[in-house]
Amino acid sequence: MNTMKEPGADQPPSHRTKRYWRVAVLANIKDENQPLPPGVPPDAYADFDHIETIEHIRKAIESDGHETAFLLADENLPFCLREYKPDICFNIAEGLGGDAREAQIPALLEMMRIPYTGSRVLTNGISLDKTLTKRIWRDRRLPVAPFQEFIVGDESLRPELNYPLFVKPAREGTGMGVDLKAVVRNEKELRERVKWVIEKYSQPALVETFLPGREFTVGIMGRPDVKLYSRHPEWYDKDGFHRFPILELDSSRSVTPNIYSQAAKSKSVGEEGAPGYFCPANIEPELTRKLQYLAWRAHILLYALDISRTDIRLDAEGNPRLLEINTLPGLTPGYSDLCLQASAEGIAYNDLILEILYMGASRWGMLEPREIPAEAKKR
Repeated sequence: MNTMKEPGADQPPSHRTKRYWRVAVLANIKDENQPLPPGVPPDAYADFDHIETIEHIRKAIESDGHETAFLLADENLPFCLREYKPDICFNIAEGLGGDAREAQIPALLEMMRIPYTGSRVLTNGISLDKTLTKRIWRDRRLPVAPFQEFIVGDESLRPELNYPLFVKPAREGTGMGVDLKAVVRNEKELRERVKWVIEKYSQPALVETFLPGREFTVGIMGRPDVKLYSRHPEWYDKDGFHRFPILELDSSRSVTPNIYSQAAKSKSVGEEGAPGYFCPANIEPELTRKLQYLAWRAHILLYALDISRTDIRLDAEGNPRLLEINTLPGLTPGYSDLCLQASAEGIAYNDLILEILYMGASRWGMLEPREIPAEAKKR
């Protein structure tokens, strides 16, 4: 008698409506050998992924028996999707330009009626716009530093903004447009930097009070019904969310001291000139709870789905201020902030990737909810 099992046959979830899926991994890829187009800033495409990251994600998905293919998220993607006919897409694509580029692939998939992972169109469109995100948070009474968006560059500085100030592109990620000159200490430096950002990145400049305190990043995973579909329901609190341990980013000895720049982020963990990454952060339990609450609230208010990572920095008085949210957090093992947080609490990389996949699939009716024990229903 043949006692061999199919790959993954003895692994959860046993509640799939279809045993194995065709999964397309969608991403934009870095190519250091490809010259940048004229007029593009030197850190353009910094948030694109290396092909090695794609291979890690594919192996993780295949470890539970699924078939995968990598589809480049460029203008040919609609044709590739029709040819491959995926059951679901694992989306980490950053988009090819424009003020809501991270929403491009979700919008395409919605139009083609193809299931996908992570947040949907509106959230990805808003979250890349740091100014709009801060306005939403501020209006819902979440703490942000005083800020102002400069569109043409000669706007009067609002009286609540005091030097030193921090200047960065309003619609970029991965520290793009951030270096030692991002901190400005007078009117002349402010105007020069704002003009540089507007011209170099073809978008508004976000100016905010410089926050001199410690910097943290906080991952959030889940949603209220996640325990019905998760392979690991024990990971989640009663509200259905998992709060990853706090990761502290110590830039004091980085290549750009006290500034978490694109140059610093590009360094490997432990490499000379890289920031220090400490997880769990050495902070008081009260601050841990406060940071995790703020990240969860930031996630909820933007209608983020399943996974996000929020950056927070302390002001001069030690009060946390929200910086930005990443609804497409990096997933490079041993490097990306979210992966470091997961590793710190013993969550294996394959399990993290599969959890994101199954959370996404469950939203599109691809999983049957598991039975809840009768005693759990009474609680």
